[in-house]
Amino acid sequence: MWVPQQLPEIAGPLEQAGLKLSPEQLADLSGEPMGAVVSLGFCTASFVSPDGLVVTNHHCAYGAIQLNSTAQRNLIVDGFNAPKPGDELSAGPNGRVYVLDRITDVTVDAKAAIAAAGEDALARTQALESFQKQRIADCEAEAGYRCRLYSFSGGNTYRLFRNLEIKDVRLVYAPPGSVGKFGGDIDNWMWPRHTGDFSFLRVYVGKDGKPAPYSKDNVPYKPKHWLKFADQPLGAGDFVMVAGYPGRTNRYALVSEFENTAQWAYPTVAAHYENLIALVEAAGKQDPDIRVKYASTMAGWNNTSKNYRGQLEGFARIDAEGQKRAEETAVLDWLKRQGVAGKPALQAHDALVGLVEQGKATQQRDLVLRQLNRTGVLGAAVSLYRLSIERAKPDAERESGYQERDIPGIEGSMKQMERRYVPAMDAQLQRYWLDQYVKLPAGQRIEAIDAWLGKDDAAAVQAAVERLAATGLGGTDERLKWLQADRAAFEGSDDPAIRYAVAVMPALLEIEKHDKAETGEQLKYRPVYLQALADYKKSQGEYVYPDANGSLRITFGNVKGYSPKDGVEYTPFTTLQGVAAKETGEDPFDSPKALLEAVAAKRYGGLEDERLGSVPVDFLSDLDITGGNSGSPVLDAHGRLVGLAFDGNWESVSSNWVFDSAMTRMIAVDGRYLRWIMQEVAPAPQLLKEAGLDD
Repeated sequence: MWVPQQLPEIAGPLEQAGLKLSPEQLADLSGEPMGAVVSLGFCTASFVSPDGLVVTNHHCAYGAIQLNSTAQRNLIVDGFNAPKPGDELSAGPNGRVYVLDRITDVTVDAKAAIAAAGEDALARTQALESFQKQRIADCEAEAGYRCRLYSFSGGNTYRLFRNLEIKDVRLVYAPPGSVGKFGGDIDNWMWPRHTGDFSFLRVYVGKDGKPAPYSKDNVPYKPKHWLKFADQPLGAGDFVMVAGYPGRTNRYALVSEFENTAQWAYPTVAAHYENLIALVEAAGKQDPDIRVKYASTMAGWNNTSKNYRGQLEGFARIDAEGQKRAEETAVLDWLKRQGVAGKPALQAHDALVGLVEQGKATQQRDLVLRQLNRTGVLGAAVSLYRLSIERAKPDAERESGYQERDIPGIEGSMKQMERRYVPAMDAQLQRYWLDQYVKLPAGQRIEAIDAWLGKDDAAAVQAAVERLAATGLGGTDERLKWLQADRAAFEGSDDPAIRYAVAVMPALLEIEKHDKAETGEQLKYRPVYLQALADYKKSQGEYVYPDANGSLRITFGNVKGYSPKDGVEYTPFTTLQGVAAKETGEDPFDSPKALLEAVAAKRYGGLEDERLGSVPVDFLSDLDITGGNSGSPVLDAHGRLVGLAFDGNWESVSSNWVFDSAMTRMIAVDGRYLRWIMQEVAPAPQLLKEAGLDD
């Protein structure tokens, strides 16, 4: 996962893999093709026309699809196709597309700000926060931009990213769910795969060309660059690369951090999400409204829980702990041989191990509180009350997330909640997390929550849930009213959800302060150890890249299958015939009738690959991606679009911690299948023409 600045350094490996462009061209983030790659904030996408048309994954557009769905008009099931721009649907008030404008290295100034805070850990964190707020405020002085400070390698490098923030995003096209989610959670992370995981959005700006909230008067954004679909068929062994925004990897984590994740965090979170999935599935069978409104939430839970289970299985298969322990031991031994020069990094390692142990003491509590305080009306109450507290401060002194720049996002969340909230389901989720709270050891309990509950038995939890049912925050107008209220209004309110927020806020603020002090310790020790680790790797002749952190990265390799076990060989392409072979007529293997008829008739629309004898559906490559890369454009050696990244194989999910080159594969939907669906199954001739695919 290379940062763009590294590409000239790895020109040799890029050329050897088959790249026909120069590394310098790829490193030009405002040029072609990189200037066409954008972020959705949680996924990646790319421009594919001069009129602001954006292609991404179906599951990345799923929130917009779900927001516009009802039990009566279910776009999740039926799909959507806007015949003309006026028919496109808003992706919601929080829909965003971020177009990268520039990257500025601010390492020297960031480190100086931290150093000036001295030995006080909390002061170090606060100094970095103040620096970040000031730099972001300066960066966003020109309207229409959103800036973010990224830390690389634990704080050894800091870069400020400036993005054009486009706020009017609209749903243009989504295939039927039986194409976009074919295979559902059964096939998720699996190969062979036959999913048409793609959708189209369009971004709009004001008539002056500047970002503006949704308005019927807005006009399509005119990007400087957009991708062209490949005119040469992709085949096994061909060069491919991905540009995108991978969320997070932990390849340089300590052994103790890995152990805690594998032994506690992943099993615990996966089990909770599986319990929540069962609750919503049962309720959804009785109420179609719940099934639709919680579809996006359920998709996230399902994806995370299956991912964590897969990682745990992968850890055991490759002996991830043993590998990490051997590498860490080698680093520590190398540092010891450095004598005095190695002592700071050895001390930093010891300090970081101590911080892991400290965190274990309250990790159960922290998980439960985090989930409880994000749930439905309780989440709204906590967020709105905190906003009232922060609003009383000068903007520069407010907590990040509650500054003036953040209020549109908070307001959007309050508006969108009505499409993802059913009171009866929210009550079940409240009860679940309150039940988990009362099971906490006495030392991890919060006095204010204990007092709010009264007792710690099932009857007390039930009584609390019944009290919360009287809240007014289930209504959008009521939430928006409280968006403007001051602290005194909250503290004088009788609304039961608000009473909860007021009661627990002092404890939450104290926990936050403690966490910031711990972050300050990390700021002192993590850069020292990670720099030593990088120095060790370089001494072994390795190229070193930082862990993923949500910033733009490039990964490259070749179309390639793999052998998951003895006697089994996976080829790199699946075809239309594989879709038909999986057909059961029942979700999630219930393809549209038009698809099955076209496959049976071998109506390939001129898109078949002679080497396969059919139209390719999905393909494998040995690229390195993780969450956040979903929707990333897959480009060929000439920078042409050949597909969209949407998943990894089951054997690769553990690579977030320990990269396994033999087994790690990226799964992408082939651009030819995207085109075939839009020709033969759910026709969209107007979009094919716009994207240059109508010849």
